[in-house]
Amino acid sequence: MSSASDLAPFPIETRRSIWFLNWAHALDHYVMLIFPTVVLGLEAVYGRPYGELIALGTASFVAFGVFSLPAGWLADRWSRRNMMALFYFGCGVSLAAAALSPTLIVLACALFLLGMFAAIYHPVGMAMLIEASKARGRTLAFNGVCGNLGVALAAGVTAFIAFYFTWRAAFAVPAVVCIATGFVYLWIVPDDRHHGAKRNSAPAVRVSRALAVAIFGLFIVIALGAGLAFNIVTVALPKLVDERIPNLTLKEVGWIATAVFVAGGLAQLAVGRLVEWIAPHILFAIVTALLFAGVTWSLFVTGPMLMVALTVAMVGLYGQVTVNDMVIARYTADAWRGRVYAVRYFLVFISAGASVAAIAYLHSRGGFDLVLFVTAIIAFVFFAATFVLALLVAKPESKRAAVAQPAE
Repeated sequence: MSSASDLAPFPIETRRSIWFLNWAHALDHYVMLIFPTVVLGLEAVYGRPYGELIALGTASFVAFGVFSLPAGWLADRWSRRNMMALFYFGCGVSLAAAALSPTLIVLACALFLLGMFAAIYHPVGMAMLIEASKARGRTLAFNGVCGNLGVALAAGVTAFIAFYFTWRAAFAVPAVVCIATGFVYLWIVPDDRHHGAKRNSAPAVRVSRALAVAIFGLFIVIALGAGLAFNIVTVALPKLVDERIPNLTLKEVGWIATAVFVAGGLAQLAVGRLVEWIAPHILFAIVTALLFAGVTWSLFVTGPMLMVALTVAMVGLYGQVTVNDMVIARYTADAWRGRVYAVRYFLVFISAGASVAAIAYLHSRGGFDLVLFVTAIIAFVFFAATFVLALLVAKPESKRAAVAQPAE
């Protein structure tokens, strides 16, 4: 899951750890999106409507956000490596329970457990990746692409397994993969409990207490803005293409949406390179400005120009993920970084439900003109928060740069 050139500067143990983290990111998003595809086949099996069946997965997605908070805290207090092992085994056992579920109630409980264990990855895995890679931009960007790959493959692979075998096999196959990976992970990646007490308690860039409080408040606004904007745009994009570009078949809509998502993924890799040349807080403001510009532009165009505008917005959406993680790493100490990531991902994932509800509410009252208008407002608030953040940390960053310069 990682290129040799990307991991070449790291020791062999670090390379292995990063590989497992990239693989875990892909698995994390894959397993969470099995049920939304499986449910299409359950309609015929149980004779229940789609709306009733899809609701069985609600608790899973709520758990995916809520349990990120205790996962980050426990990892910092106990062991990040062992928490990731719990991620692999917990997801595997939950998927196996879903595959063997005798009733829909048991299936819903298994999905809840899946969301609980899947919640471990983002707060714990990102803290481990930052520590292992020393916040190297291209490594973080590739990890993000691995997560996107899990999203992209989930529907197709799940549908293939369910079609040629059964819907239960669609849960059972990744269950075996997760459990097998867990055993290999424990065998290869060393225990880190002895390392926990040695983690740095000072951030890379020191700031005053008042500024730290201000930055934390901005991060809450940024997390909510990122979550709302990301989920609204990604969920609504296929339908937006269908409405704004006339005379397309369903297959063509799907290919166009995929092309926009791929462009965003490539941009994430590019941002991973740029962050090594441009200060993260400055690049953060730039990519969120692209998001605002792309969404606003989408309000006024149709046809091929809509594709260009949506691509600009997607570049900003995917690009901000990598820079966001790096900025957090820059201003938080390694010793409590897992808890900070836990808060961030809790806000991001909890906002997913609000985003879907917002699309339905706004579209029913004003179509995509209203959806895009409100999204543009959210994107502007998101950009404004990153711009203020860049202004606030400019002085501490300049002091750090001056200290880093050798004496004349």
